[in-house]
Amino acid sequence: MKQIDTLYANDFGMAFYWKRDTQVLTDKIQLVFKETGFYFSRFEMRVFADCIRDSRKRNACCKDCESQKQCAKFLLKTPCKQIDLAVSMTELNLIEDLVEGALFRIELEIYINGFGKN
Repeated sequence: MKQIDTLYANDFGMAFYWKRDTQVLTDKIQLVFKETGFYFSRFEMRVFADCIRDSRKRNACCKDCESQKQCAKFLLKTPCKQIDLAVSMTELNLIEDLVEGALFRIELEIYINGFGKN
């Protein structure tokens, strides 16, 4: 059975690498939230982070709306061109935290095990 190596988790979801036996499979990141799972490369995770920032900019007109936290009318594009998600601003914030947290951990591990190693 496969196991996981958690990269980052919050109250909304988690990002992790799959393990096979004792080997951590770092070529793809499993991202799971809101009954949705994506299996992204690091590049696709960065693209998704850009999609999140773009969605936030496109919906800046709603910043003064009292209903924006619960409104599920924010369209979030994904690196999968056929898939867009309808999310609330609260969900968008949690997804952003999840993606940015996972990317930070990945970059930190690359630095520690690469450039930062003496």
